[in-house]
Amino acid sequence: MNTPMHYDALEARDPALREASLMEALACQVAHAQAHSPAQAKRLAGIDAADVRSRAALARLPVLRKSELLAEQASQRGEGDPFAGYAACGWRGLPYLRSARRVFQSPGPLYEPQGGTGDAWRLGRALFAAGFRAGDLVHNSFSYHLTPAGFMMEEGAFALGCTVFPGGVGNTDLQLAAMADLRPCGYCGTPGFLKTLIETAVGRGAGVSFLERALFSGEAFPPSLRTWMRGHGVEGLQCYATADLGLIAYETPACEGMVLDENVIVEIVRPGTGDPVPEGEVGEVVVTSLDPNYPLIRFGTGDLSAVLPGHCPTGRTNIRIRGWMGRADQTTKVRGMFVTPAQVAQVLQRHPVVGRARLVVEGRIGDERMVLHAEAAAAQDGGNAGATLAESLVASLREVTKLRGEARLVVPGSLPADGKVIEDLRDYS
Repeated sequence: MNTPMHYDALEARDPALREASLMEALACQVAHAQAHSPAQAKRLAGIDAADVRSRAALARLPVLRKSELLAEQASQRGEGDPFAGYAACGWRGLPYLRSARRVFQSPGPLYEPQGGTGDAWRLGRALFAAGFRAGDLVHNSFSYHLTPAGFMMEEGAFALGCTVFPGGVGNTDLQLAAMADLRPCGYCGTPGFLKTLIETAVGRGAGVSFLERALFSGEAFPPSLRTWMRGHGVEGLQCYATADLGLIAYETPACEGMVLDENVIVEIVRPGTGDPVPEGEVGEVVVTSLDPNYPLIRFGTGDLSAVLPGHCPTGRTNIRIRGWMGRADQTTKVRGMFVTPAQVAQVLQRHPVVGRARLVVEGRIGDERMVLHAEAAAAQDGGNAGATLAESLVASLREVTKLRGEARLVVPGSLPADGKVIEDLRDYS
């Protein structure tokens, strides 16, 4: 019997067919959000959903960042809609026709609904790529309390036909005892906790030789730790998923970036803006979910990543990203005032001749200075045009941030395409 290489046929689709399908689904999702999500109806007022059938059209819609969603939920806490109108499912007394299956609380607090049954967060795809198959016993050490992480992995495992031990977090001794009794072949959780479990077991002369594979999320999984896991017989892969959006991207055995899930539309935008960056440039991950129960349109994750060229060697044809590369919110406090990437974007909007820019904060605390490094053709002519532009940038910087700064023109293409908009180089010693 042939062993399937992919979770389903969608993973090996012709990219053009996938894009056409996603754009068709996008228009339907925008219309659905306008009809069933009160906040999205307000946010997308005046938008003809039928026209949102391209990435260019999508890029014209506003980005909803998590900080905004948190603030809007907080404004209605205790007396209004806990989802601030962004869901499309809920319970009696809320303005939704569909019933939510569960509601979760993430740190903030931020409330998220689960509306669908089965593998609502689509983690089955990531688990399959990590080698999990029907009949496997999976030790799940993600939390089942308040947040959805435990259920996310569990329902993905159920979709594959796996059996799950709901270990949850903590209780190292109890979890090791259960592992010794049940001998699971798979693990879901953070890599750090599995490392603790293995080290404790080895220290007691037991080990976990029965454990073969793992799917990690929730924290970094560097190459050194991957090698360490392999040295203990565990082949671990990682996935990128959030409580709001479900699966965004996942590793495959090729370990060459992360392949996007089939049910999301991902953009990489310049931090502080909604403007897509060129392929390969680092920017903020912005996701449009096709989940009808929680229709998040252009949701800014606050995470940095970049698109990788080409396709995965495993035959999966979807776009790949480099994985988590840091946080897009580079807000920095200067002389008692917060300076944000959005403010840098405001400065650049006033000066369209400038390409990329980076605000560098340097010097010692209490005697720091801000220098806006801006790419512009005027940097090459050495004449009055450059000096005039630099003076205008200084004025705009002060008007927007309420702080004095300098401007330094640099030749186009000289700033690193690493997603940094604000760089803190101050001496904290």
